[in-house]
Amino acid sequence: MKAHRCYDLVPTSSKLVVFDTSLQVKKAFFALVSNGVRAAPLWDSKKQCFVGMLTITDFINILHRYYKSPLVQIYELEEHKIETWREVYLQDSFKPLVSISPNASLYDAVSSLLKNKIHRLPVIDPLTGNTLYILTHKRILKFLKLFISEMPKPAFLSQTLEELKIGTFENIAMVHSDTPLYTALGIFVDHRVSALPVVDDKGEHEKLNLAAEKTYNNLDITVTKALQHRSQYFEGVLTCQAHETLEAIINRLVEAEVHRLVIVDDHEVVKGIVSLSDILQALVLTNGDNGKTFLKILVF
Repeated sequence: MKAHRCYDLVPTSSKLVVFDTSLQVKKAFFALVSNGVRAAPLWDSKKQCFVGMLTITDFINILHRYYKSPLVQIYELEEHKIETWREVYLQDSFKPLVSISPNASLYDAVSSLLKNKIHRLPVIDPLTGNTLYILTHKRILKFLKLFISEMPKPAFLSQTLEELKIGTFENIAMVHSDTPLYTALGIFVDHRVSALPVVDDKGEHEKLNLAAEKTYNNLDITVTKALQHRSQYFEGVLTCQAHETLEAIINRLVEAEVHRLVIVDDHEVVKGIVSLSDILQALVLTNGDNGKTFLKILVF
């Protein structure tokens, strides 16, 4: 990782959406959805520089902060500009934009992602100030998988998740199918997670898209109702078991292009979650039984 630069991961052609901070929040989120991206760099025309990122996490925070009832329109979402939201929400927790040079090593990029607890790292040209690409855990792991296949296989790849102690096995945040959507959003905010297992008896998995379906006007509905706004292309939940090897887990994550796998036992009981962050943390910086329940995953 120290031998390769961030520039090596920048594709010859890719989609990059950039928002001016004077754009309305609602229009920005609809643009994210229509372009199929989860985040966009923010350009401040007054300062003439990039000042941050707008992500789906911001949308969740806005909904949770300003929602009152289905009878009250969320005017802050409909009318606020991105710069207004940043001034109101980030006034006590403002952090400067974390970015990286295309000449920095891949190791530095992964270290920055993990240290700052972020999932997206803009690659900005120091000479022009232009954003070239947004590095993600998914892109980095895919890159690493290609190179691992061309070199002698490290012994730890043949060890299991259980042996390597990779993944989260305790205090897993979950919701039930009858949980109000507003309560689920609160768990997203408080636990700073991007997915929640939805425990029920059906074993289905759907994808929720509040922005596209405008279900944000009523957050008193249950999670089950919200999950009806699903993607027709969703193929189902991906699982793994703690006795599977790290190599098998990496292959499954990369081939399926997902951010996490749900760890289950032989009876499909949820035991934990392993994410891209967990894998990179193990690769770079380190060499409860909840009953017989099935799950869906509520993802933003």
